[in-house]
Amino acid sequence: MSTIAFLNIPLHGHVNPTLPVVAELVRRGHRVTYYTSPAFSKEIEATGATVFLYPGGDQPLPDPPMPVTMLDGLAGAAVGLLPAVLSDLRRERPDLIVHGAACPWGAVAARELRVPAASTFTTFAFNRSAPSPTGASWALLAQAATRPRNVGSYLRSRWTLSRRYAARGLPLFDLANVRQPLNLVFTSRVFQPLAEVLDESYRFVGPSLGARLPDPAFPGDLLRDPVLYVSLGTVFDAAPSLLRTFASALAPLGGTTIISTGHTDPAALGPLPDNVLAHRFVPQTEVLARAALFVTHGGMNSVNEAMYAGVPMLVVPQGADQPLVAGRVVELGAGLSMRTGDVTEESVRGLARSLLDEPRFQVASAAMQLAQREAGGYARAVDELEQYLHRIGEAAPRASRRER
Repeated sequence: MSTIAFLNIPLHGHVNPTLPVVAELVRRGHRVTYYTSPAFSKEIEATGATVFLYPGGDQPLPDPPMPVTMLDGLAGAAVGLLPAVLSDLRRERPDLIVHGAACPWGAVAARELRVPAASTFTTFAFNRSAPSPTGASWALLAQAATRPRNVGSYLRSRWTLSRRYAARGLPLFDLANVRQPLNLVFTSRVFQPLAEVLDESYRFVGPSLGARLPDPAFPGDLLRDPVLYVSLGTVFDAAPSLLRTFASALAPLGGTTIISTGHTDPAALGPLPDNVLAHRFVPQTEVLARAALFVTHGGMNSVNEAMYAGVPMLVVPQGADQPLVAGRVVELGAGLSMRTGDVTEESVRGLARSLLDEPRFQVASAAMQLAQREAGGYARAVDELEQYLHRIGEAAPRASRRER
C-alpha cells in the first residue's frame, strides 16, 4: 500500500471534507499522514492518520478576512511552514501529496520533492462563471490599493518562495485555487457552474460526509418537527442581535428551532422562545437529517450537506465565496437568498414560510439531493486517488525505459 500525505489550511471548511477520505484510505490499508494545527489533531487522529503539527500552534485568521489579506496570509504561511514540512516529508517519503486548493505550501512541497500531487476543492472549481476570490480582478486591485502593507508583505513572501523553493508552478496571485493533474471537487457536477468547460482533471465526487466525532451532549431527543436550523458558520462572527432575530422569526413556524451560535456565547442572545435551542456547535449532519429548513451563511460544506439531506435553504451570505454559492442555490431553485442588512423578523418569516409551504423548493431540493448522492462521496474520492496512484505507477517504468 501507499504512503499519502495530506496538507491543508486549518479551517473546518477545508479539513472536515477530507476526514472521511482519510478514514477510508486508512481502512483500505494505506498509511496516511496529515499536517495540521492542534485544534484539529483530535479529529484527524480519530481517522487513523498520523498527525504532524505545523510549527507555531493554531494560527489566527486573516483580519479582516478578505482576498488580499488571505493572499498575504497564505504566502506568509508557506514561507513559515515549508522548512518544517519539508523536513518531515523527506523522512516520510510519501508516494502522493494531497493538498487543499488553498494550501500553496502543499503544492510547493510536492514540486520540491518531485512527488505527485492531487488537489482538493472544498468550494467551487473556479471558472468564468465562478471567478476565484483570489484571482486577478479589478476588485482585488481595489482591495490592494487600500491594503499596501498586505501587498508589500505578500510580494516579499512570494520573492522568498521563488528564491528558496521550486515555486514556479504557483499562480502569481490565485493562491486559493492551486490545481494539480487530479482535482477532487467536493460537490456534484450539477451544482458546479459551467462544469462543462472544466477538463477531465476535475472529478466531482460530491459531499464527503462521515468520520466526525459524535456529540453526546446535544439533546437530539428533544427535537420536535418541523425542525428549523440556523447556522451562520465559524469564520464570520454573527452578532447576537442577528441570531436573536432569526430565533424570534422562526420560532412560530417550527416545532424546534436550533441556533448554532459558533463563537458567540449563547447567553448573549438573551431570553429565547421555549422551542428554541441555542448551542455554540451542533452535530450538523444529524440535525440536517431532521430539518425542514436551513438558514445558512452559504459556506460550501454547509450547502453541500443541506443538499445531501434534501433541505431547502435560506442563504444569508457573509463574505468570501458565499455570494457565489447563494446565487447558485437560488439559480437551481433549492432555496432563497437575502442580504444581512435586510434581515428583520418579518422578512425572515416571510421567506421561511415560502420555503416551507411552496412545493417547488421541495422538488428542487430533492433533485439536488439525488445529484449529490449519486456523485459518490468519500468512497469515490478514494477510488480516484487510488486510480491516480496506479496511473503514476504505470507511467514511471515507461519513463525509466525511455531514459535508458
